[in-house]
Amino acid sequence: MRYICALTIAGSDCSGGAGIQADIKTMSALGVYAATAITSITVQNTKGVQAVHGVNPLIVANQIKAVMDDIKPDAVKIGMVNDCATIHAIADTLTFYPNIPIVIDPIMISTSGFRLMKQDALELFCHSLLPMSTLLTPNLPEAEILSNMKIYTIDDMDIAAQRILSLGCKAVLIKGGHMTGDRKIDRLYMANGIVQTFTRKTIDTQNTHGTGCTLSSAITSFIARRLDLADAIAAAKSYLSQALEAGKDIHIGEGHGPVNHLFNPKKLITL
Repeated sequence: MRYICALTIAGSDCSGGAGIQADIKTMSALGVYAATAITSITVQNTKGVQAVHGVNPLIVANQIKAVMDDIKPDAVKIGMVNDCATIHAIADTLTFYPNIPIVIDPIMISTSGFRLMKQDALELFCHSLLPMSTLLTPNLPEAEILSNMKIYTIDDMDIAAQRILSLGCKAVLIKGGHMTGDRKIDRLYMANGIVQTFTRKTIDTQNTHGTGCTLSSAITSFIARRLDLADAIAAAKSYLSQALEAGKDIHIGEGHGPVNHLFNPKKLITL
């Protein structure tokens, strides 16, 4: 008997709402044992990111190897990667573990406008790390960067998705949270041509810090729990909506506060 486990490879958020901290809370709330490899330490709070300090890439690689060889996670989530050396370290290390599902949340620019992935790292990310992903989860600004086009409509989203899929990932979930309206529409595009739409009502709150990290970690958790991709996304979106609703009126910090990750935590699941 053992716990279902997921590994998150991401940056640390000292304010606790995003990054590694959000990943641990999300995975734990969904009954999944969370292991981590920290890529960077950020200085941030609910009002924005002030600084990023990268962890030595060799240390990043060794963290991943230590977890993979011993804990043997059932799925991996990759969040913030800041530079070329770190991308090389992650991609080279994960090459030795070819059969594990990998969810990549391509965090490039913070909500406050702080660049979280260096400009020269983008091309390497697209050529070495992105093709390793089972699922890529860009928001609209990130999808615009990856597809090199503006996205205003669902039709634009469809075109952008095909451009992103051509980079080699198996599936891409383009998140429509930045679109206005009373409904949020996310679209899943599979390399085999299947397209699926996920729609949720817009929740009126400023507590949206870390929603991207939370969703990708939830998807990773449900994949680790043996759900297929579409079902994992649907379950993760339901969890995020409930976390947003549960925390929508709570005051934490003076900017965009976090969601309530622990509104209904589950016991750790064993196999």
